[in-house]
Amino acid sequence: MNKMKIKLISNFACFLLFLAFSGSNFSALGQYKTRQLSLAEAIEISKDQSPDALNAKQTFRKSYWEFRSFRASNLPSLGLTSTLPNITQNISPYLNPDGSQSYVSSKYISAQANLALTQKIGITGGTISVNSMLSGVNNANLEDPTSYMSTPVNIQFYQPIFTYNPYRWDRKIKPLKYSLAKRKYIEDIEQISITTTNYFFTLLQAQVEKKIALTNLSNYDTLYRIAKGRYQLGKIAENDLLQLELNFLQAQAAVENADLALDNAQFRFKSYLRIQDSIPVVLLPPGKILFFKIDPQKAVNLANENSSTSLDFKKRLLEAASAVNYAKLTGRFDAQINAVIGLQQTGPTVPDAYINPLDQRQVSVGLTIPILDWGVARGQIKMAQSQEEIVKNSVEQEIIDFQRNVYLKVIEFNMQQNQLKLAAKSDTVARKSYEVIKGRYLIGKINSILDLNNAQIETDNSEKRYYFALQTFWKSYYEIRKMTLFDFLKDEMLTFDLQNFK
Repeated sequence: MNKMKIKLISNFACFLLFLAFSGSNFSALGQYKTRQLSLAEAIEISKDQSPDALNAKQTFRKSYWEFRSFRASNLPSLGLTSTLPNITQNISPYLNPDGSQSYVSSKYISAQANLALTQKIGITGGTISVNSMLSGVNNANLEDPTSYMSTPVNIQFYQPIFTYNPYRWDRKIKPLKYSLAKRKYIEDIEQISITTTNYFFTLLQAQVEKKIALTNLSNYDTLYRIAKGRYQLGKIAENDLLQLELNFLQAQAAVENADLALDNAQFRFKSYLRIQDSIPVVLLPPGKILFFKIDPQKAVNLANENSSTSLDFKKRLLEAASAVNYAKLTGRFDAQINAVIGLQQTGPTVPDAYINPLDQRQVSVGLTIPILDWGVARGQIKMAQSQEEIVKNSVEQEIIDFQRNVYLKVIEFNMQQNQLKLAAKSDTVARKSYEVIKGRYLIGKINSILDLNNAQIETDNSEKRYYFALQTFWKSYYEIRKMTLFDFLKDEMLTFDLQNFK
């Protein structure tokens, strides 16, 4: 395997030199300028500036501030409301002392300010507030036109008794949704690694196919020229010469097709990484791989603990239970308690309105009693309960499928070491076989063009299969990271820095 890797890297180095000094394909930029990228470097670039990375960051930032707003909404809020001033001037009827009625012009000016400290009671669904109010009125028609009323302090309490409590359910669901968003963000980043790996190896395969096409063109050019000399000497049949000519022409067409495929793969790769310049990218094949095995059951346990999928199951079950609770409590018997206790006073001036304030008390109980709804509430409950059962059944099946997918993905990953070794060995054997057959053909020991063609095809395919196996290995590696949010190579959890989103 090591010898094969050395040979592959050596061949690829020759291809890089060809790209670096080729003036036909990159003349617009100068013949000597290329950018070399490894898989790790490409992934780092895509995590920072690819469209998926930018969208993932903004999606999580939205979830982050949504959760911050939720937490802030459960803290006491202080607010000031006022009317400064309210002016009314009109003509209104006036009852004279003798019982007659006349119309008089009146002017009325009032102002009011209220400072309130309000707190939600999440457990019960009620609210409590501490208030301080001051209002004043000026009525030009009165002998003493100005008066003030103060409420230095009062405490207001509102509590529904039997109604649906959204605060209680939000306290369960909102933190769960935020934790899910954090895990989803890490999974999105791992998906970027998977996508980048696919684009990377697509471009790498295009570069390999371009190298193969150029190599084949050079080989068939040599073989065709030799065959023409042998044909003139009568050593080979005309059909062999024609076959080599056809191979040479097909090799020329293959180079043109490889050029087009390489340009297309290069454009897609640079577009995803948002590389703005026109400098050609030359990819470096991944070097030495540190193989390791993953315990499938450990991966399943980590996926159950860490993945956003497992949290999403819990969230959906809670939301279904919330919907059932809402259906049971909405439109049914309900009661509300309103209570106010505080101090109040009036006076002709503001200071007078705060002297010896009097007690203020108010308590009310409201009732809502449905008498006849023709089964509407019962129907809503039954629908919500049915939906809850649907969610439970769906989640149970999805949990089984999810765990099975994780298990199979790990088994597939553990097979990659043997798959890569087999692909590498096949490439080595095919390459050596081709060199032997080609050498024997050149010295005239074999005359079968078919054997030479078959050896060339197998050599090309074996090299492509090696890079495909390499792509499968890295793709499986990042897919397992995404499923478990765990780096088995470093034996640590995948995390990110929240400071970047504040």
